[in-house]
Amino acid sequence: MEDKGTKSETITTSETITTSETIGQKRKYSGEKPFKCNICKKGFSMFGILTTHKKIHIGKKPFKCDVCEKGFSQFGNLTTHKRIHTGEKPFKCNVCEKEFTQYGNLTTHRRIHTGEKPYKCDECHIGFNKSSNLIVHRKNHTGEKPFKCDVCEKGFSQFGNLTTHRRIHSGVKPYKCDVCHMRFSEYGSLTRHKMIHTGEKPFKCDVCYMRFITSSNLSRHIRTHTH
Repeated sequence: MEDKGTKSETITTSETITTSETIGQKRKYSGEKPFKCNICKKGFSMFGILTTHKKIHIGKKPFKCDVCEKGFSQFGNLTTHKRIHTGEKPFKCNVCEKEFTQYGNLTTHRRIHTGEKPYKCDECHIGFNKSSNLIVHRKNHTGEKPFKCDVCEKGFSQFGNLTTHRRIHSGVKPYKCDVCHMRFSEYGSLTRHKMIHTGEKPFKCDVCYMRFITSSNLSRHIRTHTH
């Protein structure tokens, strides 16, 4: 004999999950974020996401890497971290075939090819392909340079730029090419150098379709079409 009570409960549970997913999708597209963190006031579309976020403030990191024992507040962050050890890069660009450990990094990278710059400065209207670049750029308007070199007292808007600058004084070049063993003080310089070996040229001219290793070389080339 059919257990009507159990069947009714199963349908109700399924409907609850479906309703929750629908609400989450609606808030995603509407931008509604009714759940606020009482510490940093950041808003979230779902209560579960807020609960996960709060672990950042209390320092709770229940998910441990079994290789280096680093802790994470979210399981997804642990999964991404593990790719450092495994070398796995599951997200590949369909234009230049460059691979990434995170989908978000692939999304940002694709803007190199599309030219999309969704983050606009409200002062000068310059666009950027990453929100972090916009944050740094805004300091040009404020003149804020809180990070000072303890050798020459030069100021920087980012701590990372100060760290790189200090290598001028120390001569440290921590980034080594695994093909020719040439060393670099900046990771970006190593990345550009490697393209010499791979032949990769991610920046393409829309007029004559010539390709270039750096965006600055492409910009200089484009001027030859305008003169």
